Amino acid sequence: MKKIHKTLALLFLCTIIISCSSDSKTAVAQLESKSGSTVFGTVTFTEQNGKVLLKAEIKGLTPGEHAIHIHEKGDCSSTDGKSAGGHWNPSNDPHGKWKHGEFHSGDIGNLITDANGNATLEKESDFWCIGCEDEQKNIIGHAIIVHASADDFTSQPSGAAGKRVACGEIQMK
Repeated sequence: MKKIHKTLALLFLCTIIISCSSDSKTAVAQLESKSGSTVFGTVTFTEQNGKVLLKAEIKGLTPGEHAIHIHEKGDCSSTDGKSAGGHWNPSNDPHGKWKHGEFHSGDIGNLITDANGNATLEKESDFWCIGCEDEQKNIIGHAIIVHASADDFTSQPSGAAGKRVACGEIQMK
């Protein structure tokens, strides 16, 4: 009977240790319209076990494909979104396609919008973090930008994705 109690106590302790080590962090970017658009939405980032999951829900887009990127500054004050600067690129790599050869840390890709102007996207990254000490990985204080057109994944430095139609600063939740 004592072995069973010890085993249960050990299992309980292990469960507590595992749950404490898998604490998650969350950050959110609330998108506001830019460049005369009516685009809005939310991009949520959740970090758990060394990976960051991005979930985007965006409305008010024209049907088709639209680029979405992380930009270098969390400044969405200008009416055209250009106050957010260029793509976030701490490694100084060429612009490219997510996880295909060289690409910026902010090169997320394209959203596919339905006939009603709604788009969702999920991506998981081990090269981002939320609020960590590593400025090469920390997404806090940068901005999410949604563009009017698709990213062509080749044009330098930004994929020829057109106007910035939405912007939101990535902030700890």
